[in-house]
Parts: sequence; structure tokens; C-alpha cells
Amino acid sequence: MATDHIRYDVLARDALRGVLRRVLTDAAEHVLPGEHHFFITFLSTAEGVKLSSRLLAQYPEEMTIILQHQFWDLVVLDDRFEVGLSFGGIPERLVVPFNAIKSFFDPSVQFGLQFEAADPAVDASAATDAPSASKTPSASKTPSASTPSAGKTPAPTALTVSPAAPAVEDQDQPAQPSEGAEVVRLDRFRKK
Repeated sequence: MATDHIRYDVLARDALRGVLRRVLTDAAEHVLPGEHHFFITFLSTAEGVKLSSRLLAQYPEEMTIILQHQFWDLVVLDDRFEVGLSFGGIPERLVVPFNAIKSFFDPSVQFGLQFEAADPAVDASAATDAPSASKTPSASKTPSASTPSAGKTPAPTALTVSPAAPAVEDQDQPAQPSEGAEVVRLDRFRKK
């Protein structure tokens, strides 16, 4: 089996995170067009995530936020986004690095992205030419029961485009995704 010195899996993951960065940048500069709104699930204890101890106690593993009508001060930087949201009537400021994001879903057009958790050691080793068995990102071993994908952890190194919406957190009348879209796994194209 040939060694992937180029690290297509890392390049594809970063490119898809670039899609998310671009969409959020457009949302920060303009209003969300039409019926677009976003469900974003992230690891709440990942490096660089900033949220109150109250929210961390309530969501100790992962958290899903909805950006629709009730958010403010959305700031998008190269490595993270920051946003103001209200939880139970209490305003909060969240900082979420793009590497902490597990999934993104826009139910208005049934578009979603599902990411493996980024591994800084993997990304650092990807920058070198030396092959390493530890380069394969691993899937989360403990999916949250609050997400529809619970128990359906993607295969290691799989980046998926998925129609499955994450769980709804603290919002009135969330949109429900329709069924029937196909999950596309990028690892189909990778020799094992």
C-alpha cells in the first residue's frame, strides 16, 4: 500500500472547513439570506473553545448552537468564530475554533458537513514528508445521545457530507430536515 505523503484527508478537511468559514463570514457581513440558518455542533472542551462554566456544565462533551434570528456580534477569524447568543434568557459570548466543529447543517437547503475532530499532532505530522502510522485522525469514541448521529460514528478518516441535523438547543420552532439525502464519504476514494 502506498503512503499518502500529500495528506489528501487533511487537505479535504481544511477545504471543507473553508466552506464553513466563508459562509459564516458572509453571514457576519450581511444578514442571512432567505430561510438560511445554521446548526453548528462543536466539542465543548476542545482547545480554544470559550463558554461559560454554566454552559460547560450543561454541555460537558459537545454543544449545538443555532444561528438564525437571535444572535449578535458574529466575528469570523482565520481559526475561529465568536458569537453572542442567549441561553435561557441569559446572554453569552461563545468562541469556537473551526477545529472544534463536528458538524454544520443548513436545513433550509439540506446541506451539511460532518467533520472528524482535528488532531493537532496529526496536522503537525502532515506538514512533514515522513510517513507515520499516527497520521490517521480518529473518530470520536463517545458520541452524544443528544445528536441524531449518536451511535453512528463515522469511520476513521471519513469526512462526510450529511443531511442529518444536529440536536436543537434552546430555540423556538426549529426547522426539521427532510429525509432521503445521500451521505457521501470522502474515504471512498482513499486506498486502505
